[in-house]
Amino acid sequence: MLPSVTGIEVKTLEGKHFPTIGELTGLVSLLLGRAEAELKNFSPHYRRQYAVAFFRQLHDEVEQHRTVQTQLLKHRQHTEPGKVLHEEVMTHYSAELKKWKERYVLVRADYSLEIHENYDSFLNGASPKIRLLPAGGAVLMSEDQYSALADRFFPDPSGVSEENAPPMVSMPDQFPVYLWQPYQKHSYFCFHSADSQKRFAAALGDCIRHQNHDYQKKTKCEVRAFLEAVQFYRQEKGHYGSWEMLIGKDVQVLSNLVMEELLPSLQTELLPKMKGKKNDRMRAWFAIVEDAYNVVMSQVSTGLAALEEECRAATKQQEGLIRSDMDQIINSKNFLAGKLKATVSQPAVKFCMENVQPYLSSILEELMGPISSGFSEIRFVFETEVNKMSKDYQESSSIDKLKKGLAELGDLPFTSLKMQPCYRKVDVLCEQLQELRNRFKFSNTDRLVQITQNYMQQQYDYDSSTLRKKLFQEALVEITMPTIQKSLAPNCKPELQRFEQYIFADYTNFIQVEHVYEEIILQTLLSEIDKVVKEAANMKKHNLFVDSIDFPFESQSSLTDSKTLPGSIPASPAKHLVPPIEDANPQAPGNGVPESQDQPSKPEPALPEVPESIVPAKNDQQEPSAVGIDPGITINAESLTVTMASLDIANEEEEEKTQENAIHKEIQAPDNLKEIRDLITVVRLEDPGDRDPESHVELLEQEESILKEELRTLESDRPENNEAGEESGMASEK
Repeated sequence: MLPSVTGIEVKTLEGKHFPTIGELTGLVSLLLGRAEAELKNFSPHYRRQYAVAFFRQLHDEVEQHRTVQTQLLKHRQHTEPGKVLHEEVMTHYSAELKKWKERYVLVRADYSLEIHENYDSFLNGASPKIRLLPAGGAVLMSEDQYSALADRFFPDPSGVSEENAPPMVSMPDQFPVYLWQPYQKHSYFCFHSADSQKRFAAALGDCIRHQNHDYQKKTKCEVRAFLEAVQFYRQEKGHYGSWEMLIGKDVQVLSNLVMEELLPSLQTELLPKMKGKKNDRMRAWFAIVEDAYNVVMSQVSTGLAALEEECRAATKQQEGLIRSDMDQIINSKNFLAGKLKATVSQPAVKFCMENVQPYLSSILEELMGPISSGFSEIRFVFETEVNKMSKDYQESSSIDKLKKGLAELGDLPFTSLKMQPCYRKVDVLCEQLQELRNRFKFSNTDRLVQITQNYMQQQYDYDSSTLRKKLFQEALVEITMPTIQKSLAPNCKPELQRFEQYIFADYTNFIQVEHVYEEIILQTLLSEIDKVVKEAANMKKHNLFVDSIDFPFESQSSLTDSKTLPGSIPASPAKHLVPPIEDANPQAPGNGVPESQDQPSKPEPALPEVPESIVPAKNDQQEPSAVGIDPGITINAESLTVTMASLDIANEEEEEKTQENAIHKEIQAPDNLKEIRDLITVVRLEDPGDRDPESHVELLEQEESILKEELRTLESDRPENNEAGEESGMASEK
């Protein structure tokens, strides 16, 4: 409970001063204390996850992992963070001056928003007056929308509604844009036309989406450790599943954790002491919250930087041990998995089959419609732009216009207003998934929508089937996994501590029982999710196709020692590829768990095998499904004009089948050596670069020899042409 703030009364009389955080007795000390306490409680989780993340990083280097093969075409994103994506002169409300000023505003490729005094000052290299990173923000385009949101975050204890109350900020024109940011100062813009209003609102929406989730794409050891630490820290408090305030960078996320617990106390202590009109009290309250947030962020930033440096130094000292004992560490983890799954697998499978599996197909149906509709709209927008560019060039024959059209086509994903119709197709998910709140306690549909929209911005129709299946699987995990975790936690989590005895003392920093526990639960769920997605692909629902390449899956709970793909976008705090967990003693009876309770000898650990009860079974008659891709790989819109024929994938597949049939027909009746050589050239579609030159030539010679032998056999089997067949065979040999 906050200390008593007696004697403070917020008045709204003209000329009176609203109290700041510093004028509220004891409040700054309280904020600093809360932030320090949160860091202290969070630090053990971060230290553990940092060591595990560092081990994974070295494991990838030692094993020389390669990026998993993907069917996605690559897209070169803007490599210059300073590139301007949107710029406009508009009217901006200056809170310091309490006046509206005309400003030059721009959005850069790192999705930051800069407000300059004017265009000339920008050209002269002056620093922006304001730079915003609008993570967690909301874009509103009417006074009613803004007032409704403000009321939500201002729990007025008086409960008295004021009729005909003036607006919080009076707009100078009829086309406003409000930028709401939690715990931070709100921004107000105004325009002379609806078109300008819509363009800027669309650009702001892109900024918010990317500022919310781009940090989680990073594969740095510090980022992976932080996100996993947040996940386990919240689970320790009984919070499972995605968190609405997991947005922005690490300092902002940890500050959000502090404010989440601090805000109710602030409301209880301060709101009843505020006097005056509602709008004035609301302004004073938002100002106090902003000041409190800044105090917390400053403390968290300093503490988190020190914690990172401490962990960096500690793991650097352990690098030699990790590199020398890599195999022993992996086998120790596999031995632990064999012990742990005997306790976890059965209840996990039982709960999943009874409470999750029956609903997976219906949830997938709800997801497929809007998401597939959004990707179809992307194809339509792209085709429209291509047709427009082609028509303009045919009419003018201007090379300059063609170059300009190609440049605009390359920037299409970053032209916010043109992409809006595509994004709106997915917005309906927020309403369609409402019933998930009751069954699976899943409420963060905004996160699901925003991540989907970010994926949509990164590609076109070439790879939509593969990418959509990836999205469906990640969404199904994010929706249903927390239910399983929360259900199993009361019985399983208290037992985890006793399994720490199966880890060598030297390796306890690199192997965490809770990680292996999460892996087992995740793989149990994935085996069922994989089935429903495969079924949808086999039935070609919403133009889904079965991929010819098997992709590993990555998800929030895949906390393993395996590789995180470069450039991957985790759906939540811990996204890594999940390799099969292996048993240390596959010969022992009972769920692959060794009967002996002794740890395998350290110098020569037994080579493990994969336990069947953990790894999802594969159907030999089914194509391997796309259970994961590298979301960092996207489409290069600038090169799309060179490969426009790829737009119609179905037609291409049909043509390829026709060509293959024609090839098979030709192979059935070769008449001479030249035809045989031609067939070898046609049939061997493999890239010669995949093999070294000598082995490639040797393979071709072997195939040629086999085909010549088959030709001689065919000719010799014709009695009436036996003599001619022999002559033909001799001629072929010559």
